[in-house]
Amino acid sequence: MGSRKCGCCLSSLLIPLALWSIIVNILLYFPNGQTSYVSSNKLTNYVWYFEGICFSGIMMLIVAAVLLILENDNNYKCCQSENCSKKYMTLLSMIFSALGIAFSGYCLVISALGLLQGPYCHTLNGWEYAFEGTAGRFLTDSSIWIQCLEPAHVVEWNIILFSILIALSGLQLIVCLIRVVIQLSKILCGTHSVIIQPGII
Repeated sequence: MGSRKCGCCLSSLLIPLALWSIIVNILLYFPNGQTSYVSSNKLTNYVWYFEGICFSGIMMLIVAAVLLILENDNNYKCCQSENCSKKYMTLLSMIFSALGIAFSGYCLVISALGLLQGPYCHTLNGWEYAFEGTAGRFLTDSSIWIQCLEPAHVVEWNIILFSILIALSGLQLIVCLIRVVIQLSKILCGTHSVIIQPGII
């Protein structure tokens, strides 16, 4: 019972994290709150991977909804045997938690790449990735941010939003990982067996 309540709490936590991921990803399309750059496709290419909107957002909401449904007591009556039902609920929960790890991991990696690449901005040489060759060193050297003339404050905008996406997807990854550990411990510690006894068949 305790592990089930813990599982529900963890699954519920995924919902606000997913909603915030969607909001933060959408903000990346409007540097400094301006809409003109998205229409002219003058954005960093990593925002078009939809890491926050699709993977850490919509897909994670689906994962959270399924996990909450699987934690419902009524689902344990899907088979004739209660142990049989718990077995399949545990396996399904592990599968969807693993999907959650994949989705959040994707967002984490893409956001980190977007952060290290830096923004696509207008410099004295035209539109380019001004910090692409710095291997992320520009993150700690704010004196070179003035190379980006347009959009205004785009470096700070990208750093803050990509960092938030990394944090949100990292939390999602941890939550899903904890859920996998919980479900795995149920199997290994014998809370309910996943092996069908010969006499049942």
